Amino acid sequence: MLSGKDVNVGDIVKMKKAHPCGSDEWEITRTGMDFGMKCCGCGHFVMLARTKFEKAAKAVVKSAEAEK
Repeated sequence: MLSGKDVNVGDIVKMKKAHPCGSDEWEITRTGMDFGMKCCGCGHFVMLARTKFEKAAKAVVKSAEAEK
């Protein structure tokens, strides 16, 4: 389980379940009580509550701060 505080806007996160397009990686576009995420495979945008995000997220694949 990944804490929501460990994630920043621009990070790429690996989720436990794959999106129907086959990709399990998502780009974080918004943080707070809800998380905005864009699928890296098809570009679909999803809003997810913090509690559901923390249960579904597996790991941070690529950190936005590491790119700076």
